[in-house]
Amino acid sequence: MSTLYIYSDKDAGEPLVQTQDRKEIAKHLNAEGVRFEQWEAGFPISDASTSDEILEAYAAEIERLKEEGGYKTADVINVYPSHPAKVALRQKFLDEHQHAEDEVRFFVKGDGLFYLHPEGKVMAVQCCAGDLISVPANTRHWFDMGDTPNFTAVRIFTKPDGWVAKFTGDKIASEFPRYEVLAK
Repeated sequence: MSTLYIYSDKDAGEPLVQTQDRKEIAKHLNAEGVRFEQWEAGFPISDASTSDEILEAYAAEIERLKEEGGYKTADVINVYPSHPAKVALRQKFLDEHQHAEDEVRFFVKGDGLFYLHPEGKVMAVQCCAGDLISVPANTRHWFDMGDTPNFTAVRIFTKPDGWVAKFTGDKIASEFPRYEVLAK
């Protein structure tokens, strides 16, 4: 279930806020300029659905977002427990970084944790199937998929080169609870 944890960025102990109410999650994230919404497929899809079928099932929502945000491309990423690059992929996303463009992800199945680092706090958002999150350009953040990842997500980009990170060098990501602790 989608969950939001809000911490002081000086204290990774107990969260100041913890909620599974999607309206409450959206309210807190929207206050930081982060889009959070739920999508439904235009027709049924299954675990056997191809990337093209997934993109077609969510075509109306993807097109709406492209028109609103000037996005150009969309693709599908599928990471599963036996994925040969799962360790490298997890490590790639675990350190705090920023992007010159928005990071837009829609979770078709499974889940992952986006950690956002706005001024004075850390917001950990467990995104689940049906959740769209759009992290604005230049927002400090990191992502944790756990050591046995199992998700399919639509990625939406402004530029064809897609995911390009500028790492901050801040070690804050290592101070906060990982996926295995929060995504129980």
